[in-house]
Amino acid sequence: MIRVTGGETVSVRTLYVVTHPESTHHVDGLVGGWFDSPLTPAGLRDAASIAAALRARIPERAEVELYSSDLQRAEQAALVIGELLHVRPVLDPRLREKSYGEAEGRPQEWLRQRFVPPPAAGERMRHDEGVPGAETMAVFARRVYAAIGDILRQDREHQIVVTHGGAITFAVASWTELPIESLGYARFHAAPGSITELREDDYFHNRQVFGLGDTRHLGSGGATS
Repeated sequence: MIRVTGGETVSVRTLYVVTHPESTHHVDGLVGGWFDSPLTPAGLRDAASIAAALRARIPERAEVELYSSDLQRAEQAALVIGELLHVRPVLDPRLREKSYGEAEGRPQEWLRQRFVPPPAAGERMRHDEGVPGAETMAVFARRVYAAIGDILRQDREHQIVVTHGGAITFAVASWTELPIESLGYARFHAAPGSITELREDDYFHNRQVFGLGDTRHLGSGGATS
């Protein structure tokens, strides 16, 4: 995107972060994490709506890069987007949702009975949630930061990342280069199937959260986590 400001021509780099739409673990009431659930029929329809919304925002002849979590619910959405935008997704396991260890694929009630919430004060990013094999928020954050960092090192005007709701906080925080240690209380919400638009100009190099969790392209209803 090109803007003209006070006689100056300013190029704007845009990163679109997409949360995958409804998958089977949403409707079955199961813990997601690394549990490899596919999209539902409604989720696949929403993926087509996401693709159309991105097509409307990105010029036809623009060069686009597309990255995705390698879990099938994200990959399926990325393939739908990529087909419309004529680009193949690059799969990156670092863009996965937070791992919930032994809870993955089990009923949400199983997790609720065992989950140890973080303290109101004190160490929160390295807090042990009480579920064997689960990632701490610090480990989760570091891998998402690493993935977004590598993506941003590529010189492209338009980039798309398809990931998961839990990863949005760290994708946005990485974009603004907030230190991981500062994120103990920070959480950004983006519903399934949403688009978060992040922009950087090439004059001031300011990084803007232009839109967080936009779902206007979706119909009513949908998943909630």
